[in-house]
Amino acid sequence: MTRRYIPLKSLRAFEAAARHLSFTHAAIELNVTHSAVSQQVKLLEDQLSCPLFLRVPRGLVLTPEGEHLLPALNESFDRIAQLLDYFTGRKVQEKLKIGVIGTFATGFLLPRLSAFYQKFPHIELQISTNNNRVDVAAEGLDYAIRFGSGAWHGTAALYLCDSPLTVLCAPDIASQLKQPSDLLNFTLLRSYRRDEWTAWLQQAGGPQLPPTHPVIVFDSSVTMLEAAQAGVGVAIAPARMFSRLITSGQIQRPFTSEISLGSYWLTRLQSRVETSAMREFAQWLSAELVASVELVVNTELPVNTALVTSSEPEQVLSAVEMKAAIINCR
Repeated sequence: MTRRYIPLKSLRAFEAAARHLSFTHAAIELNVTHSAVSQQVKLLEDQLSCPLFLRVPRGLVLTPEGEHLLPALNESFDRIAQLLDYFTGRKVQEKLKIGVIGTFATGFLLPRLSAFYQKFPHIELQISTNNNRVDVAAEGLDYAIRFGSGAWHGTAALYLCDSPLTVLCAPDIASQLKQPSDLLNFTLLRSYRRDEWTAWLQQAGGPQLPPTHPVIVFDSSVTMLEAAQAGVGVAIAPARMFSRLITSGQIQRPFTSEISLGSYWLTRLQSRVETSAMREFAQWLSAELVASVELVVNTELPVNTALVTSSEPEQVLSAVEMKAAIINCR
């Protein structure tokens, strides 16, 4: 069978530009000029009779056609590189690019990486953290660990675990919190979700939050807990992801009440064919979550356990149930 002409130079230029969302950065990587990358991408667009990029004031954005093409090229070039390494006698390493929301990275994934590498020495993880805003296609990611409902367009999502939010603060502040209404004596810290404190106070039977009450908004729970440790205010965050701080006594949980506004999910593009490394990572992560005691029970009894009734305990899915929880969002 005669294979149709494949414009390798143009495909390579597009793949690099799509990963960086920049012709300039692609040119640096490929050691060519900016105009050479632009010309090769234009040739590919002409051959395919469709645009692959949209030029916007802040740079480049992939079109739907570009989003479909990029994962296939990522996988193909990676497989070619692995095969060349094999022929040249080098140990073949499977690369896995993962985007992780910062809270999950520091609270669960990073402390377990050494165990992962011991079990899978042939997999090279490339981890980037984010604040739950990620473009899987543009960043060339195999997986993205996200927080939310599991419904993202064009994405297959595997449920990982719930992450209920509760009140966390420095010990000296915790000692002053006898009932939920005492929270109004302190600055409140939250993420970008406006309804967190309102929902928690309602759950705990506390007062309404005055519109003028001082609130500081953070784009990272990790940064927010640093502020809470410093006594800046009282945070609302997932206790399960800060178990080390709670166990060490640097942070305390003054109330039992908690709310659930979403879960953690392992996501990939539907168009992305799973590699053996991807499957091994997903199975390992699921098993770690099931085995992790800190994700099944509260990490530590709150300071004022008798003041607020706790919500119903959440269950962690079994491995079989996790597989059944894959959501294909179209």
